[in-house]
Parts: sequence; structure tokens; C-alpha cells
Amino acid sequence: MQFAPSSEEIKAILLSSIGLLAHENMQVIGGVAVIVILPLVAQQTQSASFVFTHFETSPEATGISSKPYAVILSVLLSNYCLYGYDTAAHLTEETKGADRTGPAAILSSIGIISVFGWAYYLALTFSIQDFNYLYDVNNETAGALVPAQIIYDAFQGRYHNSTGAVVFLCIIWGSFFFCGLSVTTSAARVVYALSRDNGIPFSPIWRRIHPKYKVPTNAVWLCAAISIILGLPILKLDVVFTAIISINTIGWVGGYAVPIFARLVMDEKNFKPGPFYLGRARRPIYLVAFLWICYTCSAFLLPTLYPIQWKTFNYAPIAIGIFLTLIMLWWAFDARKWFKGPVRNIDLQNGHS
Repeated sequence: MQFAPSSEEIKAILLSSIGLLAHENMQVIGGVAVIVILPLVAQQTQSASFVFTHFETSPEATGISSKPYAVILSVLLSNYCLYGYDTAAHLTEETKGADRTGPAAILSSIGIISVFGWAYYLALTFSIQDFNYLYDVNNETAGALVPAQIIYDAFQGRYHNSTGAVVFLCIIWGSFFFCGLSVTTSAARVVYALSRDNGIPFSPIWRRIHPKYKVPTNAVWLCAAISIILGLPILKLDVVFTAIISINTIGWVGGYAVPIFARLVMDEKNFKPGPFYLGRARRPIYLVAFLWICYTCSAFLLPTLYPIQWKTFNYAPIAIGIFLTLIMLWWAFDARKWFKGPVRNIDLQNGHS
């Protein structure tokens, strides 16, 4: 049976498409503008030998003098950004031919993010004007926002005003805003899916679909409210941002470790390959992926500033320990009695929901 979409459903689809296009255009066009224009604006650019061979730990600003430790911490931001494929994975359920398009979307996402991220880092490092001034607590960003300081120094040195730097920072902040929308959308999708399976408290409320816009508005508002509540302390304490980033990354990356490890130890006769199959390369790839996730989760638990004080301590291990304890207690005393796994919501026999 085929269903013709109503005018309201078409409107909702168009609005979603416009929002998605605005997000992608801001990310791509804004990113290309920063990557191309910033080195051209800079009065002087660093040499290739400086960019690719100079190693700096900046112990005065970070308190870290160990080069191996600095290398471990240096990959945290790239790890966090690379996991943007998570959104593509979430949306595969509503994608036609997801067994093929899903893996293609995930790999494409990783490839695009890698290219743009590498180009962005190169644009910033080539455009450094005064390296020692970047971490000076008396500079325009108090030595804490190095990328913003690089952009400011480039425009200030060329034009003797900061207007261009403000424009570039607005582009970056706009990208953050649209990324926030994407994260909220993806989170609401997960909340809706879990509530549809009765997997979270008050599930009937979060899985309710708006009669006009055909979206789980309650789930969206829940995710937005949680984001606001978690974000408010960041206005006062920088350490909260570090903890939130660490907890989020460990949470969703660690979630992928479970099926990867299960696939690693699973007997091959119990597995039916799909069209996207790794063949003989599967087990080495599973092992590398699992070990990489373990490394990533461990690195996000480490302090990023020394000496360790209340305002520099990484509270992610404590927060994760508390959340895991509460979840396990909830499971042991309540959830295991009623949660039976995913709920089938499609009539396979008749082929319609």
C-alpha cells in the first residue's frame, strides 16, 4: 500500500531539507573561505619545515613538558571530529538500500572530514604570525583561544583592524551552531528510537509524534533542554566543557566497541554477510578498530592541563563512573524486569506499519 504525503508533511520535509542545506553550505563554503583566505591575508606565513617538523608542548600554558603525553592529547580533537559519521549511522534506518548506502555515507563522511580538517589545520599553522604571542596571557584572547588569536593576528597585521577576524569567527561560530542542530537532531532520533522500544523512562511522552509536523517534538525539546542545562556551567568553568566532550565521545565511541568486539569473537558460521563485506580483512580491521576505540576512550580520561587542580581536573572519569553505576543499579533493580529489547513496529507479513 502506498501513502501520499499530505501538504503538511511535504512542508515539514522541505523545511528539513532547507535546514540541512543551510548547514552543509555553512560548513563547506565557510570552511573553504577560511582555508583559502586566511593564508592570503597573513602578512607572513610560516615555512613548511616549521609546520611539519616543529614540535611545541608550550609547558608555560599547559604545564605539560612530556612529548609522548602531548602527542596522545594532540589527537583528541581530531578523534572527536572524525566521529561525525555517527549521524550517518543513525539515519540509515530511514535510508533506502541502507545496507549499501549506509557504509558509503559513513566512509564518505570520514573522508570529507579528514580532508577539510587537515586543510584547516594547515591554514592555521601556516598563518601563525608570532608563535610566542599565541600563549601570552596578555594577548587579545588571554592565551586560551589559539585559533582565534591566529585569525586576529593575521587581520590585525594586514589591515590594522579586527573586522575580518570577527567575520571569520562568526563563520566558525555559525558552523558550531549548525553542528549543534545536527547533534540535537541525531540525539532526538536516538531518544525517539529508544522510547519507541520502551527503553527509557516516560517513553510514551518522548515517542509522541506531533500531529502537524510529523516529528517527535517532545524528544527534540528534551534533548535541547538537556543541552542547555549542561552548557550553562561552561559560561563560568572551562573544565566543564572538557568533561562534557570527554563523556560524550567515550559514550558514543564506546557504544561501537560492543558490536565490533562481538563481531571479532563471533563464529563465522553464525554470521550472514551483507553486500558491504570486508572478507578476509575483517578480523585485522575489527581488532585495530577495537584497540583504537580503547585508546580513544582512555585518552579522553586524561587531564589536559597541569598541575592538577580543581579547575584543571578532568572530571570525566568521575562522571562516567557515577552514570554507569546509576544505570547498572537501574538495570539490576528495575529495567531488567520489563525491558525485553527492540519492539517490532513493522508488520513483515503485510509490509506496512
